[in-house]
Amino acid sequence: MADTQRRGRRIMMTQGELDAFLAAQRTCRVATVGGDGAPHVGVLWFVWDGTALWLYSITRSKRWAQLRKDPRIAVVVDDGHGYGELRGAELAGRAEFVAEAPRTGEPCPELDAPERLFAEKYFGMSTMPHDGRHAWLRLTPESVASWDFRKIPG
Repeated sequence: MADTQRRGRRIMMTQGELDAFLAAQRTCRVATVGGDGAPHVGVLWFVWDGTALWLYSITRSKRWAQLRKDPRIAVVVDDGHGYGELRGAELAGRAEFVAEAPRTGEPCPELDAPERLFAEKYFGMSTMPHDGRHAWLRLTPESVASWDFRKIPG
């Protein structure tokens, strides 16, 4: 996380708070860039392993095609309803494609931890089911900005 946010340090999450937040949340918004420069935003499930955000994406999606041409990606994970409850993080960098696409379950030690975390988080299982339609993207953030409005003195 080379480039941390410069503003809002008093509402920025600590690394421990960020890790706990990303582990608990279930959905993220993923922004990619089209060939014409237009943004595209979609929602995905994800897991955080402490250093990288792992996204399980349909390989026939607009997102996948755009990332093949331009790997730049930004992801927002947020929570809260009232102003004083808002918290979240934006992670940005370049998406990396990991293992076969679509994923069929071929041995890939690099995916052991993310697939275990994902299977537990979303399916209540210890092993990852593979549907032959999804594959893995890894975002090791080059920049992270976080906020927790609960830290604002009331």
